[in-house]
Amino acid sequence: MEILIYGAVTSAIYAMLAVGFTLIFGVARVLNLAHGSFYALGAYGAYVLTSIVGLPLWLAAILSVIGVAVFGVLVEKILIRPLRYSQLGVLMITLAIALVVEQTLFLTFGSEYRNVPAFVDAKINIGGVDVAGQRLLTLVVAGVSIAVLYLFIQRTRLGSAILAISQDADAAKYMGIPSDRIFSLVMAISAALAALAGILAGPFLSVQPSMHLLPIVKAFAIVVVGGLGSIPGSILAAFMLGYAETIVAYEISTSWTEIVSVLATLLMLVFRPAGIFGKRTAF
Repeated sequence: MEILIYGAVTSAIYAMLAVGFTLIFGVARVLNLAHGSFYALGAYGAYVLTSIVGLPLWLAAILSVIGVAVFGVLVEKILIRPLRYSQLGVLMITLAIALVVEQTLFLTFGSEYRNVPAFVDAKINIGGVDVAGQRLLTLVVAGVSIAVLYLFIQRTRLGSAILAISQDADAAKYMGIPSDRIFSLVMAISAALAALAGILAGPFLSVQPSMHLLPIVKAFAIVVVGGLGSIPGSILAAFMLGYAETIVAYEISTSWTEIVSVLATLLMLVFRPAGIFGKRTAF
């Protein structure tokens, strides 16, 4: 039961990170190495707005997500857009952004771990297992967020534009779809999902300047396993990786969990480079 519950929570966090990461790749063909920085900024934003400014947690979370989404749009417009047709240029500039964010957080807050308050402090007993309410809330919010994103893409006009650009950006542009605006929108959604994951996971995971490294490694491993540009593949791979790490942590040792994602990436690149659902479209 512990593996079932905690594996689901870990998988939900990974899914939020991976969906945003693969969304921007599927639409703009951009491998954003600064994606983990959005996760870190979300957690630190909640910490600053609650512990220093004194805002209620729910308001701090909303403002933090909005702030990170705006930051993502600015990054896309000012830094990524001029280099979009140079994959190496995009990789270098997004890596530079990640390093700048890390050093800024380090200089501002130091290397100490920070405590992000939890929305739910109580523990809930499920099948004889005491589970922190914050973990269950994370699982529920992650599921709702991904479901809302799916409905937005499948049922709205903007979602149709995102689908069109993910399938053929040039044809969509000729049909009058403003690709630059769609790229900015997708970056905002991607950054907001990552920030929300950081806010939800912050209370039970470490919040410190280098916390952006682990999410980008996990997100990259998941999209490689699931298939670059495939959101269903990313969700499936997130659950596979989350449960694999949880089983390894319980049955062997927590020190071995980090090798799971690296090994999964290596095996997938060797035996099936396209991933489980590898395809060029985002959906």
